[in-house]
Amino acid sequence: MKLWMGPAGLHIEPAQTRDADTIAKLHTMGFYRGWPREDFVSYIAGEGTPLFVACDAKRKIAGFSMLRIVGDEAELMTIAVDPKWRKRGVGVALLRAMLDDLLMSTAKRLFLEVAADNVAALRLYAKFGFQKVSERKGYYPRPDGTPATAIVMARDLG
Repeated sequence: MKLWMGPAGLHIEPAQTRDADTIAKLHTMGFYRGWPREDFVSYIAGEGTPLFVACDAKRKIAGFSMLRIVGDEAELMTIAVDPKWRKRGVGVALLRAMLDDLLMSTAKRLFLEVAADNVAALRLYAKFGFQKVSERKGYYPRPDGTPATAIVMARDLG
């Protein structure tokens, strides 16, 4: 089994089906329209959608990340960290583990989308060599009805 060290006694490993409930809850905490548990069950079981969890020895999950790999391209589908674990290096550790895992894949380039007003995420991605490719105006729905712009970013792998 793949295993990476994380901060504060956490480690990162591939998600298991039993994690789907917690992952769906974390996703809903981090995004206006969270994805349902059933979607995560399918992603965990599927090919081409590696999903990783940052957890402690008792498997209490602090965050997760998910990729989609198609041919020589990969997409960071989502990354979410429990609010009580934010600003403690969990997102950084998840991103490092994903990049490490991608070295063993066919992917040559990694893409992602991030809300233009998510300053912390933009800073994190820039730190890891992602560069802005384009924008998608009005891409993300917001609770107040005003859509947010998505910034599309990419970086080469290896």
